[in-house]
Amino acid sequence: MSKPEESVYFVPLGGSGEIGMNLNLYGFGPEHDRKWIIVDCGVTFGDLSTPGVDVILPDPRFIEDQKHNLLAIVLTHAHEDHMGAVAYLWERLRCPIFATPFTAYLMRDRLAERDLLGEAKVREIDLNGRFGIGPFDLELITLTHSIPEPNGLAIRTPAGLVLHTGDWKLDPDPLVGAPTDAEAIKALAKEGIMAMVCDSTNVFTPGEAGSEGDVRAELTKVIGEQKGRVAVAAFASHWLQLPARLETAVLAAEANGRRVCLLGRSMHRMAAAAKSVGLLQSCAPFIEEDEAGYFPADKIAFVCTGSQGEPRAALSRIANGDHPNITLGKGDTVIFSSRIIPGNERGIFDMMNRLAARGMTLITERDRAIHVSGHPCRDELRQMYEWAKPRVAIPVHGETRHLIEHADYAKKLGIKQALIPKNGAVIEINAQGARIIDETPAGRLHLDGNVIVAADAPSMRERRKLAYAGAITVAMAISGKGEIISGPDIRVIGVPDAHEMEQEDFLDAMADAAERAFAALGKKARRDEDEVEEAVRRAVRREANRLWGKKPVVEAMVLMT
Repeated sequence: MSKPEESVYFVPLGGSGEIGMNLNLYGFGPEHDRKWIIVDCGVTFGDLSTPGVDVILPDPRFIEDQKHNLLAIVLTHAHEDHMGAVAYLWERLRCPIFATPFTAYLMRDRLAERDLLGEAKVREIDLNGRFGIGPFDLELITLTHSIPEPNGLAIRTPAGLVLHTGDWKLDPDPLVGAPTDAEAIKALAKEGIMAMVCDSTNVFTPGEAGSEGDVRAELTKVIGEQKGRVAVAAFASHWLQLPARLETAVLAAEANGRRVCLLGRSMHRMAAAAKSVGLLQSCAPFIEEDEAGYFPADKIAFVCTGSQGEPRAALSRIANGDHPNITLGKGDTVIFSSRIIPGNERGIFDMMNRLAARGMTLITERDRAIHVSGHPCRDELRQMYEWAKPRVAIPVHGETRHLIEHADYAKKLGIKQALIPKNGAVIEINAQGARIIDETPAGRLHLDGNVIVAADAPSMRERRKLAYAGAITVAMAISGKGEIISGPDIRVIGVPDAHEMEQEDFLDAMADAAERAFAALGKKARRDEDEVEEAVRRAVRREANRLWGKKPVVEAMVLMT
């Protein structure tokens, strides 16, 4: 049995068993006074199973209960699934935030939106910087990804060294930033890496992810082939933004004699962040939306949000014909310089069909080599393991099938131990290896409008039921003698019309069920508002299920006079 001071503790609260919503804890010290840092704190996004919810956050209750021992949040890079939750959760955690300049710029922007900029302290760390936080000696390792300043994090403690890769790939021509610092990783290997916590996104994909340099060359060629207006679509703010791709799109357009107009708030935000760290410096000033219409069709290009079919993004509004300033149609081209994120297929294809119906030509990654992933494929993983030589592989940033495959692959590459984590696992790492020693709460929080609620909150359960089977409201007035003096009045939402169910008297049937339930109550119960409401609610729900085959949400309102 190892002593606490001989071990590092790794606790993923998000991002293990799923892609997105990364939140990782590293701890050192005895259990009663263990010091913690958070590495990344990101979001994922809602789908048809979360009606009314666009943003989903990791539940930080485990570390929130120990925030007196939480020393910092350290961000590896500025993608939403790694830093998008910080502004929403910071008031629960209240600790300093450490980030490199580009990530810090965007982090301050998010904090300002939540009126937290004066309270939350963002501390900038130089690229390749090394800094101390309590018992942790941290060093940033330059990697390549699809955003400026991606970093691995070497985490040193008195117990030993852990390498947390964050998101990465091996790109010999990344266009933005330096190539992966292989020598720094090899130096860590000589020091001895107890465990490597590593990206698993593309573990099933053979070969290499490809280079941003190749994308820029092909996108320049594709734009040059078009005669009409061109729109290059990228991720909106509710998915992973790609500043390198933004610069590529702008330069590719300008190489073909086109001026560029940015569409979408997040595009302007990302352009400002990119300029803050020296990108886009050689580009011409962007054209305002209300001026773009004065340019000939072959002299203007739009770089817009919405490649994932996001309903409020610029491209969806163009597809719907309701964008306030931009209209595209026959002879124009939309270039999707992105991939389809699993789960977004329906929204994307619906939007593509609307664009095609307006006469536009669509070009995707399946047609031309205009997108590469930002995550490592199998050959890149092999190279990373050869450089790092960790004793233990801990795959993260992937669904369960990705983690299992990554663990098997690491063993084939000669790694002695591979441990498959899940959110909430408490993993002890030391010179002898790694093992799961405990489990903590690790749920999800939903951003419902401006309110953060638990994923299993009654309001969320009701929302899902409403989305599935609608609602029926029953109103009745009962006299002091226990008699119905008004109603039952029936109102329905999201229930098929009576003729659609071939049930002409559906509402009458609901009213009859309410009356029968009331009549079956004893005299005392008829004067108890709660008992009447529950009896009526159950009866109406049963009758709706008998006639319709679904159990809607039923609300009974009884007024005692």
